[in-house]
Amino acid sequence: MARECDVVDVGTMAFGECWELQQQLFKGAIAAKSEGEEPRHTIILVEHPPVYTLGKSGKDSNLLVAEEFLKSIGAEFFHIDRGGDITFHGPGQIVGYPILDLAQLGIGLKDYIDAIEGAVIDTMSEWGIACQRVEGASGVWIVEPGRPMRKICAVGVKSSRWVTMHGFALNVNTDLKYFGFINPCGFTDRTATSMEQELGAKLDLGVVKERLISHLTRKLNINKINTKRLCQLISVG
Repeated sequence: MARECDVVDVGTMAFGECWELQQQLFKGAIAAKSEGEEPRHTIILVEHPPVYTLGKSGKDSNLLVAEEFLKSIGAEFFHIDRGGDITFHGPGQIVGYPILDLAQLGIGLKDYIDAIEGAVIDTMSEWGIACQRVEGASGVWIVEPGRPMRKICAVGVKSSRWVTMHGFALNVNTDLKYFGFINPCGFTDRTATSMEQELGAKLDLGVVKERLISHLTRKLNINKINTKRLCQLISVG
């Protein structure tokens, strides 16, 4: 039996608009389960214009500048309902929002987060970037002796009735200056990095997306990927 997932790359989309799209699909999946149906698995891929998001357990003090300053640099700010603290999304970053039914996949939330982190680790290894998990800190990190830990991918999720939303943000060609206005993920002794920063050259975002989705779906035992456009996704949702 094929285990399918719809993957839609919406290109560049404002965070608020994409959050509404996520919520539409998330609520639709929960409603389907309430009616005894199996909801569709969906992964949204997106680049956001500059935006900072603060998770439900995050601290406002980890935003180091006033919101008026963010407006002056063209960045937005949202309090949202995922786990984790504050992070940045912007151009050159692969943001993924999987709306998945973990019950169908036969895994729990910890295994799901492990699958995301493992997919990023495997993807980075294809470009010779050695990454790892760090106990007590979500996401994927580069750890080298004598240097502060560097985060290359943030992970923050929400689930209800085993349906997930929110997800991950992988820094590919991201402008790292924006991380200087926050304590990334609440840490003051660690920093953010990107594939471009580590390799000294810009990457083809499309190629990285393809490899990342390949690794992620494999780890989730999804064996059929349906590539869709936004209009198709909305009509299904």
